Amino acid sequence: MVPGREVAWRVFAGEYNVSDLEHSSGEERAASYVITPLGAKVNRLMVVGVITDLENAGTEAEPLWKARVSDPTGVFYISAGQYQPEAARALSKMKAPSFAAIIGKSRIYKPEDGGVYLSIRPEVVRGADEKLRSLWVLDACRSLKNRIDAMEEAADLENPAKEQLRALGYSDSVADGIMLALQHYRDKLDIGRYRAMLRDALKFIIPQSNLVAAGKEGIPGQAGGTEVDGGEAVGLSAEDPEAKIVEQLKEEEDEKGGKKPGEQEEKVLEIIARLDKSPKGVAYETIIENSKKEGIGQEELEEVFNGLLDKGLVYEPILGRVKVVKGK
Repeated sequence: MVPGREVAWRVFAGEYNVSDLEHSSGEERAASYVITPLGAKVNRLMVVGVITDLENAGTEAEPLWKARVSDPTGVFYISAGQYQPEAARALSKMKAPSFAAIIGKSRIYKPEDGGVYLSIRPEVVRGADEKLRSLWVLDACRSLKNRIDAMEEAADLENPAKEQLRALGYSDSVADGIMLALQHYRDKLDIGRYRAMLRDALKFIIPQSNLVAAGKEGIPGQAGGTEVDGGEAVGLSAEDPEAKIVEQLKEEEDEKGGKKPGEQEEKVLEIIARLDKSPKGVAYETIIENSKKEGIGQEELEEVFNGLLDKGLVYEPILGRVKVVKGK
């Protein structure tokens, strides 16, 4: 089966950088994941922060751009070279300090002499602004709060199992990640540290934005906050940073005469558009069910769905949810 494209997690540097567990099913072409202490099962990340350091550690002929991108909890390490030419080119045009949005693959390196080094291999790099960064922080807070709750509930169970977490309303991705994290980190997991991280991150954005006037939209831990859907973090609807980046990419592709969707892609796109009635998007499981009615099996759907993602016709605002890019 062709693996589906991995969604981009919003995880704080303070959690990501202390991860030391790598997981893969072991099957051919299986995705590899970094499992964080609170069970984020990360293959791809979406980060919006401030580039604080930027240098070409390679040569002019073979550049290797390295950057440090800060969020309220720490620093992400970014590296782009000859195999990420577009990301490397984008970094070469930036200056520190400046806001940036990065979508990329998680990377974990364990040298023989010990130690663990986490970084991100960027797929997309774009300029950003303070508002975009604050929206990303808010979404990362929602994700963190959800996984804190899931971890505490799992720890209270006598014999925790993925099925029990699913029954409590958490998604497959969160439930699976929590179980892997429990097995590996349980003896050294400090939930209090992550609750403090959540409070500090919220304090970071509350004074400098109107988002909390939007307490209506919901902030983790506050009365009247947005509900968590299926165990995943609620997305940022039209203001989602990844949505904006996807819009930019699609415009650039159109200028270059980008490919139009094929017949099966048109069918799946119509299904998603028809079901896309919520700011949170459509659950991928719902797309699978409706595609089967149109004679499109799950394996074929994954191939078609990847094509739609690559063409920028749909995007994943939050884990397990899909939206049509506006105007497509």
